[in-house]
Amino acid sequence: MSILTPGNGFADAAMIAAIVIFATVGDVLIAAAMRGIGDLDEIKAKSGLSGAILAVLSNGRFLSGVFFMGLSFFSLLFALSHADLSLVAPASASLTFVTNAVAAKIFLKENVDRRRWIAALFVCAGVALLAR
Repeated sequence: MSILTPGNGFADAAMIAAIVIFATVGDVLIAAAMRGIGDLDEIKAKSGLSGAILAVLSNGRFLSGVFFMGLSFFSLLFALSHADLSLVAPASASLTFVTNAVAAKIFLKENVDRRRWIAALFVCAGVALLAR
């Protein structure tokens, strides 16, 4: 019996965790890159569309973020080949919402208000119901 058989709780959780971690790292890196690059409309006005595209594609954080988003996508594909869609898709999307709120607070110093934290708690409760 393989560890990756459908319904194996540990394997399902590990695959969902990989999706969530890679997506969160990718989101944070891309957000940080875009904040560092600045207003693309201003760059486009000064340097044209090619200047704006070059500003984005030459940014290491942006490229790293795209790499991690790619890892998340391929982790999702892997998970869908081994686990139920009805668990993987909602759990990974919901938990990514929660981890993005935490990461935005810690790494991007965003103001995450009480309403978002309450929403995150409801999301966690929903994922717990799905996992049963």
